Amino acid sequence: MALFDEDEMVAAIGRWAEIESPTHDRDAVNRMMDAVAREAAAASIGVERIPGRDGLGDCVLLRAGKGQGPRAGTGAGILLLSHLDTVHPVGTLSQHLPVRREGDRLFGPGVCDMKGGAYLAFAAFRAVAAAGTARGPMTFLFTSDEEIGSPTTRALIEDLAREATHVLVTEPGRDGNKCVTGRKGVGRFDVHVEGRPAHSGARHQDGRSAIKEAARQILAVEGLTDYGRGVTTTVGLVSGGTAANVIPQHARFSVDLRVATAGDGEEYAARILGLAPHDPDVHVTVTGGMNRPPYEKSADGEALYQTARGLAAAIGFELGEVPLTGGGSDANFTAPLGVPTLDGLGIDGEGAHTLQECGFVSSIVPRARLMEGLLTTLG
Repeated sequence: MALFDEDEMVAAIGRWAEIESPTHDRDAVNRMMDAVAREAAAASIGVERIPGRDGLGDCVLLRAGKGQGPRAGTGAGILLLSHLDTVHPVGTLSQHLPVRREGDRLFGPGVCDMKGGAYLAFAAFRAVAAAGTARGPMTFLFTSDEEIGSPTTRALIEDLAREATHVLVTEPGRDGNKCVTGRKGVGRFDVHVEGRPAHSGARHQDGRSAIKEAARQILAVEGLTDYGRGVTTTVGLVSGGTAANVIPQHARFSVDLRVATAGDGEEYAARILGLAPHDPDVHVTVTGGMNRPPYEKSADGEALYQTARGLAAAIGFELGEVPLTGGGSDANFTAPLGVPTLDGLGIDGEGAHTLQECGFVSSIVPRARLMEGLLTTLG
């Protein structure tokens, strides 16, 4: 097995974190992709640059292992997925969250979610490619838009997954040496309510309040939450009205839906899309749908987890699992295709998406070794 030096990996993760790459800043994301492409090319790994669209950044696709040429191969083989976009705006590094190490914690924007995991997987991928110990093809996709739901990369992810034997996702580890074996599906909806404006003093009776109708609809949506079924509905954004003395003509709100099963996704999406006004003089329009299908644990997924668990034990740590978490990832696209998928293989840490975001240094080398073991065992 490769020898992974902790100090060198901490320094490398820090360099990646210092390249700020918020999703909607295409140039910033592309600077991060430039760095990955340079490092891969320097290691004689095949690099393909996939241009971004809709104002978003590029993707980088790496290929190595048996049966792979520099740009194309006989299939994806083992597919690794990492995203290099973050939620932190440019300036976070200098103003709020400089890269620094404090004991076992490495702080920095995106260190936990997910540049730490992306780098440790890259280090393992590079080591296996150099040693020629992969049992088959290896493909590593770095994406640019996961933090906003992967709108421009989903099709690419699914196309590669259909050619893959296994999918390994480098989202952060959980709760102390745990990986993720299931995720809820995610639905996103926008609701527009249109009433009838009127002067709130002189012609109040002529108006039909969009905000009043929206309030009733919001209560109905929130009331759909069923913890027993693992279903949650959240109205997270609300806007409406034009002035304090006008019966509001417009109101808008967003709905976040999380479900544990595909069936629940269909049922609850239909219920939200079917919202009907209480006031017949008011119009309610709902758009949206399921953004990410549920990542439900399968028998093949369980077998993959048990393989990883055995490799971790040989390395010297116990790999636990989180069988269902509410947050989505690109694993939500690959698991429903029937491809064995394992998530949460990245750095262990805490504070993702906050100004206290950090990764645990002690998790870096063991998880890099676990990734190396998976790349040389699966196939």
